[in-house]
Amino acid sequence: MKDSAVKKIVVLTSGGDAPGMNAALRAVVRTASHFGIECFGVREGFNGLIHGNFQKLGPRSVKHIINAGGTILKSARSLEFKTKEGRQKAFENCRKNDIDGVVCIGGDGTFKGAKAFCEEYGLKVIGVPATVDNDIFGTDNTIGYDTALNTAMEAIDKIRDTATSHNRVFFVEVMGRDAGFIALNSGLATGAIDILIPERKDSIEELFETFERAEKAGKSSSIVVVAEGEKLGSIYDIAKATQAGFPDYDIRVAVLGHIQRGGSPSCADRVLASRLGYGAVVGLMEGQNNVMAGMQSNRLIYTPIDEATRKRNEVDQELLKISEILAI
Repeated sequence: MKDSAVKKIVVLTSGGDAPGMNAALRAVVRTASHFGIECFGVREGFNGLIHGNFQKLGPRSVKHIINAGGTILKSARSLEFKTKEGRQKAFENCRKNDIDGVVCIGGDGTFKGAKAFCEEYGLKVIGVPATVDNDIFGTDNTIGYDTALNTAMEAIDKIRDTATSHNRVFFVEVMGRDAGFIALNSGLATGAIDILIPERKDSIEELFETFERAEKAGKSSSIVVVAEGEKLGSIYDIAKATQAGFPDYDIRVAVLGHIQRGGSPSCADRVLASRLGYGAVVGLMEGQNNVMAGMQSNRLIYTPIDEATRKRNEVDQELLKISEILAI
């Protein structure tokens, strides 16, 4: 490989944590070490850049973390970094420490901050997509999504056991404020009777029709998976409306919440994180800038951060159709 375009880099994790962030951090640090690049970790995301909270990292600094959930660097959402004054402080700290490259592991908000920082001060920046929502354009999957999806699936499987035992209807809320990837795929994988997601215009009438078809088919218990960002209303509002429409139903609500963000990352997430962490460092070495490393069709690609944040991954419409066909 030709001479590196960077000599000293920092790596940070920002925004909501996701299983596999530590695996990505490990890959960044060890790839940098392999190519003779100094690497510093920044604690608490962009706040750490502002306050100069850097620590030198080497191969042994990241031992035994590939299987750990969360992030050893801690994460935070920085309001101060959204201001020009905050980014100025961050740049001064980078300049003082001779930093010429930044690897940002996070999601949409992280990348928007990184883009502004890069364009204002000229530091080379590469993003690594890590969010359980899987809504970042430019990569087939984001780090953390597979683990969160499996966590949701396992939880719904357990809920089905009690739903079947008591002939109950369960409304199960999964993460997905703006995207229905977890809801759609976990719902399909667990045989949900209906799946409510933000990307589709749902109605109470259509939900009721689904229950009526289920009754005719002889179903005595049902699971409805709801993404937290469902436009029809909160999961409690939807359950209340259903109870009014079907007063004989024994209805329960389960909100899975932040258990989907925790836990040891799956094999798929560890491998994805390792490939993207490596790709981020190699990209910086090759002169890539203001881009995000991603995997598409099992191939490492770089997408401009502007494009990655402006566009969105779209749910598979065929999966929606399949889920409807197989539900009853």
